[in-house]
Amino acid sequence: VQLQASGGGLVQAGGSLRLSCTASGRTASNNAMAWFRQTPGKEREFVAAVDWRGGTISYADAVKGRFTISRGYAKSTMYLQMNNLKPEDTAVYYCAVDRRSIYSGSPTSWGPGTQVTVSS
Repeated sequence: VQLQASGGGLVQAGGSLRLSCTASGRTASNNAMAWFRQTPGKEREFVAAVDWRGGTISYADAVKGRFTISRGYAKSTMYLQMNNLKPEDTAVYYCAVDRRSIYSGSPTSWGPGTQVTVSS
């Protein structure tokens, strides 16, 4: 499956962005999907995950209450609504497909990432 993330950009602290991830090729509609992010010199970190139906959802503590993950109607798309952004949210954001229908922490496919920059 090929993944393409979009929607990144430059925003001031307190602003909002909505990231999108589209899966093509082999369907991802029966798999959980997740967002990760990475800054230079640091490990890629988990942000949020959603199961194949858009039901079971989990968030990293750092984004709870500010970010919302969802699946599109066709289940081959995924979104991340990011509100009240902070400078520490600055990173390259990646979408991933999990190997199972419920998020297991085992991504099998990654997209190329989209840059999010939050200015103070």
